[in-house]
Amino acid sequence: MSDLLAFEADSFPGLELLSTNAKNCELTKADALDEFKRLRLEISRLQRVLYAENQQSLLVVFQAMDAGGKDGTIRKVFQGVNPQGVHVATFKRPTELELQHDFLWRIHPHTPAKGMISVFNRSHYEDVLVPLVESLTTREVIEARYEHIRSFERMLMGHGTKVVKFFLNISNAEQKRRLNERLTNPDKRWKFEPQDLEKRADWKQYMSAFAVMFEETSTPEAPWQIIPSDDKWYRNLLVARIIFNTLELMSPEYPKPKYDLSNIVIE
Repeated sequence: MSDLLAFEADSFPGLELLSTNAKNCELTKADALDEFKRLRLEISRLQRVLYAENQQSLLVVFQAMDAGGKDGTIRKVFQGVNPQGVHVATFKRPTELELQHDFLWRIHPHTPAKGMISVFNRSHYEDVLVPLVESLTTREVIEARYEHIRSFERMLMGHGTKVVKFFLNISNAEQKRRLNERLTNPDKRWKFEPQDLEKRADWKQYMSAFAVMFEETSTPEAPWQIIPSDDKWYRNLLVARIIFNTLELMSPEYPKPKYDLSNIVIE
């Protein structure tokens, strides 16, 4: 397997068997950073064309354990894009109002309109992960939610939305280091929440829940891309490559002018 291809989880071997770092990367860090900068420019260019074309859309989903790097990945990879054409949505624990509706009610308004890219920092997958680990509902309900998710994503794709799903895979040791940094770095202390430690204590249960999620919802049209994420530069490169390749395959084109411009003279 190429070092610069993320794992597609339609045949999932288990997270414990997958690398979380860049030790197998054949590029030097400097070369990887140069390529990442080029890819970011290409993503920005293709996003402008997608926005102008106004016929297709892209949904990018990020899931990870706490301190997994979702914020940083989104900030780095989408730096330089036209903010008019990108919407970032973050999904935390459901509010009382949201709990009065089906679990996808709060998600659908944030899916991308034609010409747009929507980025989910956490997503509808929180509603199968957390309830399973914390025993908030029955397995029958969770299994039904998997089917609803598969149908929901098929519906989006049928409407012209490409769905790309990333799991940022960090090691237990790297999460510990990052959580400790949140305690000691004044610029990051605001991020720390006691529930981060509760979820960390349930690490094995979450790894099992992610494995079930991959097996239930990784499809040929929308596979889960499992990204080694201990090394941020390597993570950013892999994510940028996949987003660039996705946009390139979507082949957006600038629309033709609505009017005959050949005889127009601006004085």
